[in-house]
Amino acid sequence: MALTGRAGLLALLGALVVGFLLPSGSGLLLATGVVLALVTVDVALAGSVRGLVLDRSGDTAVRLGEKATVTLSIANPSGRRVHGRLRDAWPPSAGAREQRHALDVPPGERRQVTTTLRPTRRGDRFAHRVTLRAVGPLGVAARQGSHEVPWRVRVLPPFTSRKHLPSKLARLRELDGRASVMIRGQGTEFDSLREYVEGDDVRSIDWRASARASDVMVRTWRPERDRRILIVLDTGRTSAGRVGDAPRLDAAMDAALLLAALASRAGDRVDLLAYDRRVRARVEGVSATELLPTLVEAMAPLEPALVEPDFAGMVSTVLGRTSRQSLVVLLTGLDAAPVQEGLLPSLPMLVRRHRVVVASVGDPRVEAMARARGDAEAVYDAAAAERFRADRARIAELLSRRGVEVVDGSPEELPPMLADRYLALKAAGRL
Repeated sequence: MALTGRAGLLALLGALVVGFLLPSGSGLLLATGVVLALVTVDVALAGSVRGLVLDRSGDTAVRLGEKATVTLSIANPSGRRVHGRLRDAWPPSAGAREQRHALDVPPGERRQVTTTLRPTRRGDRFAHRVTLRAVGPLGVAARQGSHEVPWRVRVLPPFTSRKHLPSKLARLRELDGRASVMIRGQGTEFDSLREYVEGDDVRSIDWRASARASDVMVRTWRPERDRRILIVLDTGRTSAGRVGDAPRLDAAMDAALLLAALASRAGDRVDLLAYDRRVRARVEGVSATELLPTLVEAMAPLEPALVEPDFAGMVSTVLGRTSRQSLVVLLTGLDAAPVQEGLLPSLPMLVRRHRVVVASVGDPRVEAMARARGDAEAVYDAAAAERFRADRARIAELLSRRGVEVVDGSPEELPPMLADRYLALKAAGRL
């Protein structure tokens, strides 16, 4: 049961009557009795909220930053009208604009209310409960109750780097021989023969074909297809660090999605592994048409684990998944301690069997701090930023000496940089 503002006004009116007209104990009892009687009658005549039948429909998935709508349907099988208010409770990160709605459901009919969500965080967002308040005909009191009406909206990674995909695909078409540019590189596949033109690599001349033809013939090449790309997301402690408004893990996901979209268009097989001290997500053997939906579905519920990543276990898991030479792209941090103590000792086994790229999300605020010179505090900040940059450069150099390709960029720069590194490896025939 709940009381409305009218109940308070009635109580105030009763107090005035007692104070000015019946200033006695009997007057107090009379005024109280009248208010209680009105409240009791109003509650008895109010529609039943327990008997309402509720169900949901609407969006079950939405990209971060976009809008979703969830419709709540309320059916009234009873013989009394249910009039009042309804609260559809969602967590704050679901971004529900209007959680309170007017409610008016005649007997035997059904009404719908719609809640618009604009989530502010990636992951699963669950509806909490629906609380209904049915006000009596006098408007003095109401029946109140709650219903559990489960619903989940999965908030997917936004994939903001997809704006770079057309330009990378144009470059891929050149490398793949669909445009006029042909390349020569170790490990590439033979494509066709054509006449020699000035500037061609003389190593591409096919002397046997030239002897049979009336001109010098050269071989053209295209990058090999059906290579395996394994993207490994480090979901350990360092991935929880925030760069701007989002964790590093979100920026790493964005880079992984652009690389996956590009590599799948190139005819390569793309798999995903998310790992900290155990496997958090895995995508394997998915066709090119289903790859991106499957990846975003697998990435959506991932959250950073506040533990040090087990790089030895990660490398062991990678080696156990495939014996075929692959491109392993590890999206992790370049923090000195985790890399030196965890990753570097485990790298030799991985580098012997696979080509390895380490991609890391940098913080643009560090670059801004390094340029600051306004006052003494800014100079100290700049010195700390330079020290931080020097440590990252040293770690990158250590990785490069062990045969690892290193890509380091801000959240906006990393996805196209990683895509360019993939295309460069493909152009050089190193996949």
